[in-house]
Amino acid sequence: MSTTTAETPRLSTLDRFLPLWIGLAMAAGLLLGRTVPGLDDALDAIELGGISVPIALGLLIMMYPVLAKVRYDRLGTVTGDRKLLISSLVINWLIGPAVMFGLAWLFLPDQPEYRTGLIIVGLARCIAMVIIWNDLACGDREAAAVLVALNSVFQVVAFGLLGWFYLGVLPGWLGLEQAALDVSAWDIAASVLVFLGIPLAAGYLTRRIGEKIKGRRWYEERLLPRIGPWALYGLLFTIVLLFALQGDTITSRPWDVARIALPLLAYFALMWAGSFALGRGIGLNYERTTTLAFTAAGNNFELAIAVAIGVFGVTSGQALAGVVGPLIEVPVLVALVYVSLWARDRFFRTEVTA
Repeated sequence: MSTTTAETPRLSTLDRFLPLWIGLAMAAGLLLGRTVPGLDDALDAIELGGISVPIALGLLIMMYPVLAKVRYDRLGTVTGDRKLLISSLVINWLIGPAVMFGLAWLFLPDQPEYRTGLIIVGLARCIAMVIIWNDLACGDREAAAVLVALNSVFQVVAFGLLGWFYLGVLPGWLGLEQAALDVSAWDIAASVLVFLGIPLAAGYLTRRIGEKIKGRRWYEERLLPRIGPWALYGLLFTIVLLFALQGDTITSRPWDVARIALPLLAYFALMWAGSFALGRGIGLNYERTTTLAFTAAGNNFELAIAVAIGVFGVTSGQALAGVVGPLIEVPVLVALVYVSLWARDRFFRTEVTA
């Protein structure tokens, strides 16, 4: 048995120009929001159980191809990796909310509404877009599926409890201003079911049926290349909608957006870099280190926005902070995809059996 350095996978043409496509999608969304009267009201009105149907559609289109790529028969190798699972749980449910709490108070001590909105963003761990960031960075798809499912379970159980602690209890202990968060576990479960359950079931059934009828080689060499690009189409569609819905708010309140953006930038950088360094330090390979980093840095903006609007109102500062979250997260995590690929060549050596 000998080992050789594996050839570094390259991004496709579509993926390599992703920053350009995202920039164009942002610009298109802003243009639509400013030039088409009533578009934001029309999009807001298309809801089902408090969930924006157009945004849900975009996310489902985005997540389905990636989840169809997961080799579900390999999930056992992930569930047996205690270092990965324990690290992810600690980072996501102990460190992440605490980091956002600290940054929100540090950057926005005089803005209680924005501060509360950011804390809510920090409590909502990512179960959607992280799937595509991880895939673009050549992370471990099976590990991402397991960690996202784990986050989903904890989200239903812990979101309300952590909201009570970080908005009501901890500020009281520290002599700071307190707030309240009244959110139903059923509403959180509905968000998880829509944004993870549906595409996960669709991806699993597609692979199971496709492999049974045509075999794995046909499935991975013929079918996946056809449905794969739809992940990015769904991402771009979602970005256009987000910017169309909030374009007027963003352009009319640039200073507020900038103030909210600063702690978000610090949060994404700290969470990603710290998690990546931890994965490297405990001996995870590149793929699982990358998955750990992106699942730690991403947030469930769909849930954060829905909770902020449901509890504080659509025009509240909390809702604005929730909306700014993904608008900052998208370009930052796209940039971190490229940082991750650079770090792979700089700090990791992939070996294969010859």
